[in-house]
Amino acid sequence: MQWLFYVDMDAFYVSCELRERPELRGQPVLVGHRPTAPRDRGVVLAASYEARAFGVRSAMPSARALELLPNAQWVAPDFARYSAASQELRSLLAELYGEVHLRSIDEAIVVAELPDADAARSRAAAIQSAIDERLHLPASIGVSPHEVVAKIASDRAKPQGILVVAPEATEAFLSPLPVRAIPGVGPKAEATLLALGIRTIGELRTAEPGPLRRNLGRFADELRALARGRPSSAPVERSGPRQRSVDRTLREDTADPERLIPEVRELSEELHRALVEEKLQFRSVVLRLRWADFQQTQVGRRLPAQTASEATLQVEALRLLRRLLERERTGRARPVRRLSLAVQELHSLGARQRLLDAPAELRTVKPGPDSPTPRVPE
Repeated sequence: MQWLFYVDMDAFYVSCELRERPELRGQPVLVGHRPTAPRDRGVVLAASYEARAFGVRSAMPSARALELLPNAQWVAPDFARYSAASQELRSLLAELYGEVHLRSIDEAIVVAELPDADAARSRAAAIQSAIDERLHLPASIGVSPHEVVAKIASDRAKPQGILVVAPEATEAFLSPLPVRAIPGVGPKAEATLLALGIRTIGELRTAEPGPLRRNLGRFADELRALARGRPSSAPVERSGPRQRSVDRTLREDTADPERLIPEVRELSEELHRALVEEKLQFRSVVLRLRWADFQQTQVGRRLPAQTASEATLQVEALRLLRRLLERERTGRARPVRRLSLAVQELHSLGARQRLLDAPAELRTVKPGPDSPTPRVPE
């Protein structure tokens, strides 16, 4: 039987910093820039579990985190360090287990043929021990024949746990969990399901399909299949990580292109450095703007072929910025609060290229109807 081991690094940014600064272990540590004024616009990029005990979470405004935890240890982010650690993880898993697929900077899947759940549990323990002993980083691992179930299990196993879900136990494992535990179910989809009286994954199993389809489209069928313990068995992607992204909250909202253009250039430079570290090339570029009213708009472009060019990334990012600002000028003309730049369809440099017939313009495809901001590692 094929088993998927979903390796999810615990408090990844924090753990990378603690590896370099062991004197901070056991203390509440926040990765981000300590706010210098009450109106500081920064956010917490990662919080240690000691900090989370005080209610501090990743993506929380830094000013609020300072209120909750005035004595926290703040560490400035080092994205090159995190990218290097991600590559260390990938190299270690590939060395030991061969078939590895990155899902984000702090998540990877190992694939193995094993006879039963006991053998899978032993393999998960070996993976976890290797990461701890060789990389000195903590990880949680969810195990299942289905990727979505393994992902959910890894979330439930945190921190530094292992959770194996055998095929015959899938429905019982999922049934009591809240619908928000499903990847792709964000705030909007959750609100829709709650309005239909559906709070848990188990309640999806007996829900009327008609209202679900009217509100959630084809995603409704995927949810009902998952609730029955038979999620869609799409093959594990062989193309490596899905995307890399960087983002920035502006110190002041602005609609002035002359102030936004330098920000986009810096984001493209930062993102390209991460791609160089991981020896990745990309084919799609996506720019997302969060407006002052906290709504989001995004647009992307699919390139004719894979590339690793920094100039191409910057040119496409600026082109997308102009398009979004021109579109906004014909509407509400809102100022921008936050910028996010992502590249998708990633492949290792030197990997075999495939030229696909596809429209030049694209919108990011999410597994569900919600479109959250790029994931902050947990």
